[in-house]
Amino acid sequence: MGVTEDLADALARDAIAAAERLGDDEVISEVSEALGASSTTTQEAFMTSVRVRLAEQRARRLLEERLRQGPSA
Repeated sequence: MGVTEDLADALARDAIAAAERLGDDEVISEVSEALGASSTTTQEAFMTSVRVRLAEQRARRLLEERLRQGPSA
């Protein structure tokens, strides 16, 4: 990745962790707005990283649940 994507991805990881710790998903939106005020390119990269990471988390939870359920009959 380029520097923009690398920085945006690192910030996305931190924002997701902060949102989970605080129990407030609005943190992600606030960070996105702050980025958008100075760099829409970075904001877009940040939001892409957030969406990808959250989708991956949901998919992993689904996979873990299916594995807990065991084989289908």
